[in-house]
Amino acid sequence: MGRTYIVEETVGQYLSSINLQGKPFVSGLLIGQCSSQKDYVILATRTPPKEEQNDKVKQPRAKLDNLDEEWATEHASQVSRMLPGGLVVLGIFIITTLELADDFQNALRRLIFSMEKSMSRKRLWDVTEDEVSERVTLHICSSTKKISCRTYDVQDPKSSARPADWKYQSRVSASWLSLDCTVHVNIHIPLSATSVSYTLEKNTKSGLTRWAKQIENGVYLINGQVKGNDCDLLEGQKKSRGNTQATAHSFDVRVLTQLLLNSDHRSTATVQICSGSVNLRGNVKCRAYIHSNRPKVKDAVQAVKRDILNTVADRCEILFEDLLLNEIPEKKSMTINKL
Repeated sequence: MGRTYIVEETVGQYLSSINLQGKPFVSGLLIGQCSSQKDYVILATRTPPKEEQNDKVKQPRAKLDNLDEEWATEHASQVSRMLPGGLVVLGIFIITTLELADDFQNALRRLIFSMEKSMSRKRLWDVTEDEVSERVTLHICSSTKKISCRTYDVQDPKSSARPADWKYQSRVSASWLSLDCTVHVNIHIPLSATSVSYTLEKNTKSGLTRWAKQIENGVYLINGQVKGNDCDLLEGQKKSRGNTQATAHSFDVRVLTQLLLNSDHRSTATVQICSGSVNLRGNVKCRAYIHSNRPKVKDAVQAVKRDILNTVADRCEILFEDLLLNEIPEKKSMTINKL
């Protein structure tokens, strides 16, 4: 039995409104949230064409093998950077002419794996064993309107296509829950001077990885309470009616990070020769969303954690973009006071 995708009706309307305008195909991204039982698709966005490709895509005998994977993958990475916690790029859609209806599966498979590889490269968190790793590919024929929905396990390079159900529903995310969290960031990153090949990018990634472990191992208070991972997030509120139901749509989350290592770890001092340092300071305001179909506390906490880590990592990448592109091997120390 394949996965079931519950899709917002407006997504179907958006896909139906796309006109090929003489192009052999149009592709884009499907955005939503995974759960253990089913996935939710709440948004679709087409990949913008490259300006220099506008003339090329009008060629009548173009094939899906000509699909620009690099451009589509970059689009997925940029969109993923903008998403709040709990929302991910679930997969891709492609609308083709009837002539290309049987020539799409290999191209979609390559693209879905390429996107996942690109988006996972800069993550500060690891995928858990019980996490849903299937991503969807949706093919629509512009002439017949026939839909083909399949999934691939992106954690398995040898994964083959599996059929999936695509079901439209109204107001899919209307009752979703939001979680708000503000985290004070104060990260000190030494810049190693012992290795010429240890660039600013590697130093920064190493420092952020150490900080990420503190966020991963932190204690998360939801509305001031510590709850068990397998508890229902809405426990104690499901029987409430009237005005109290509105309060269940938003939760305040606070993070308590541990100052000391566990007793079974030995604490040691490390001496490192440095050419400078980077200090990242500021307050990061994060927000995550989670479906309201019996959500677990662990799923809500995971969504908040990943939004914190993604927000800081993406912001650092933006701040350091010019330095990383034009890095000069000089001794320097800098402080970033705004994240």
